[in-house]
Amino acid sequence: MRRIAKFHKVSERQFVDAMLEAFPQYTQADVQDMYESLELPKRATKGSAGYDFFAPFSFSLPPAATIKIPTGIRVEMEEDWVLKLYPRSGLGFKFRLQMNNTVGIIDSDYFYSDNEGHIFVKLTNDSNEGKTVEVAAGTGFVQGIFLEYGITVDDDAEGIRNGGFGSTTQ
Repeated sequence: MRRIAKFHKVSERQFVDAMLEAFPQYTQADVQDMYESLELPKRATKGSAGYDFFAPFSFSLPPAATIKIPTGIRVEMEEDWVLKLYPRSGLGFKFRLQMNNTVGIIDSDYFYSDNEGHIFVKLTNDSNEGKTVEVAAGTGFVQGIFLEYGITVDDDAEGIRNGGFGSTTQ
């Protein structure tokens, strides 16, 4: 098994700013406590492909509701790899919890963005059974899988990323 990546926390400032912008009901002290409690993603078993990302705070998501979660995590990985994010299998199966972009794609150069490569997760409870998703702080809610990828023989991309969504098409 190749070791190609390392998870890091974003800076406390990056996490606090992102959280207070998205969730103004929390105080700065609340968010600093969340930051101190952040756990880096990890695999549950030796045979697991996915690295579990843990919820930085508890949340409840009724049917048709959406939430954007700053994870406080960034990832440094080799250039020819990508991290793909999916809801944890149980949450998807039991509640039809879905990523808004279907699969989160974290490119290797995102690590160097102005926002420190802060990974955000936007989820929707797409339940058609009226089920509310309850996720406790510190519980795994999405999983990331590293995959190697190739490029075409005539590829000549020279652009440099600075940002997340839409940054490579500007």
